[in-house]
Amino acid sequence: MSDIRFIPEWEPVEYVLLALPNKDTDWDYILPEAIDQYRRLVKAITDEDIKVILLCSDVDEAVGIMKDCRQDLIRYILTDYNDTWTRDYGMISVVRGERLRALDFGFNAWGLKFAADKDNLVNLRLNEKGIIAPLAYRNERDFVLEGGSVESDGQGTVMTTSRCLQSPNRNGGKTKAELNRELLERLGADHVLWLDHGALEGDDTDSHIDTLARLAPDDTIVFTGTRNFDDPQFESLLAMRAQLTLFRTAEGNPYNLVELPLPDPVLDPDGQRLPATYANYLVANGVIFMPTYAQPDKDELAMRSIQIAFPGHKVVGVDCRTLLRQHGSLHCATMQIPAGIINL
Repeated sequence: MSDIRFIPEWEPVEYVLLALPNKDTDWDYILPEAIDQYRRLVKAITDEDIKVILLCSDVDEAVGIMKDCRQDLIRYILTDYNDTWTRDYGMISVVRGERLRALDFGFNAWGLKFAADKDNLVNLRLNEKGIIAPLAYRNERDFVLEGGSVESDGQGTVMTTSRCLQSPNRNGGKTKAELNRELLERLGADHVLWLDHGALEGDDTDSHIDTLARLAPDDTIVFTGTRNFDDPQFESLLAMRAQLTLFRTAEGNPYNLVELPLPDPVLDPDGQRLPATYANYLVANGVIFMPTYAQPDKDELAMRSIQIAFPGHKVVGVDCRTLLRQHGSLHCATMQIPAGIINL
């Protein structure tokens, strides 16, 4: 039994980490729209009395942008970053023994697809600034791991996808057995669920688990599905569903499965499909922040479905069509941090 516990998302948090788009990020071509997207996301989070750490390139400018948000709940941090996907380069929080740990894994932009030199240093810079609590920071940068690629139930189970973690451009194409050892040593995972199927068109992450299936309390898995035979993703998602039915808990029991609808296709200006998914939601302090895509019937069905998995939670929808323009969504843009990690 490992003394490390990978904290699940539904346990209490103190902050949510985001990074504001600026002209030096990939958002430059639609910067006003991107900034408004992040303003609306920060407002939704702070409206629920949850504190935000906002990385930015200009504090005064960021304060002006967020003027209609709860300023008392926002901490502005001046630092450099390539882009705004804090889920994948932000710290991963665990408990080791009785101590909270902020794990800083290597980030190479989803297998060397984009520039990541600044993103890969964000946690190190936060630690140097004294923003991470003394003794909490842990350097795990010899191993590449993105927050969106792993899901935890807080009891030793981690769910991930083989396509992502076994990518040769991340950790040299390690075997599942080798990766199981890494996940045990670093995250305390003694029960790993490997999802071998499922992929969304337009996804740059090599099938991050947070686009496809999510662990929820009481041995529940929330997953993306479609009944549309004509959708090009139908067969892949059907195979994923079939595998999920075979998954067992550490005690040997089947999971309760809750299916989310697949959004209708959302296309970029060139007609290419973007990776819209309702599974990319954030859980924080009794609230589910769920992406919506201006599809009233599907949006409503997704919110009702998530409510089944989290019956005591409030579900708040946030239109995330702009986030999709850079092939991500709400969960990708956020990272939850429990109390005791941040020193502000």
